[in-house]
Amino acid sequence: MNLKNYKPLLPLLALAGLAYVVHKAAFYVLNIDDAPFYYSIETLYLLFLGLSIMVFVVLLKVKERSFDNVGMSFLLSTSIKMIVCYLILKPILQVTIQNNAIEKKNFFMMFILFLAIETILTIRILNEKQ
Repeated sequence: MNLKNYKPLLPLLALAGLAYVVHKAAFYVLNIDDAPFYYSIETLYLLFLGLSIMVFVVLLKVKERSFDNVGMSFLLSTSIKMIVCYLILKPILQVTIQNNAIEKKNFFMMFILFLAIETILTIRILNEKQ
């Protein structure tokens, strides 16, 4: 296993770490208690980071074998990720407590954040050929 091939994962890790720090700071400043949440912020970040790493590793493997299929692989892996995220979100949607709206927004913002990071990094992979 050549670690040089996985160097593009470093921006993913750095951006996820930065986002986590900003997220925790925002919750602290706004005095939002995440204790009653179904999933803690740390759990969600680890989950989304793990899913994003899996998507990105798949893209890097596809890039090695057939560069022309990277875009389609991104669409397929993102679709699978969306299904997994819906299954994770389902318990949050079924809970009826007052802070549930904040928890739903929190989940969707994190999903969008990691999707944007994955998209930007995939664009960087696709632009390498040019």
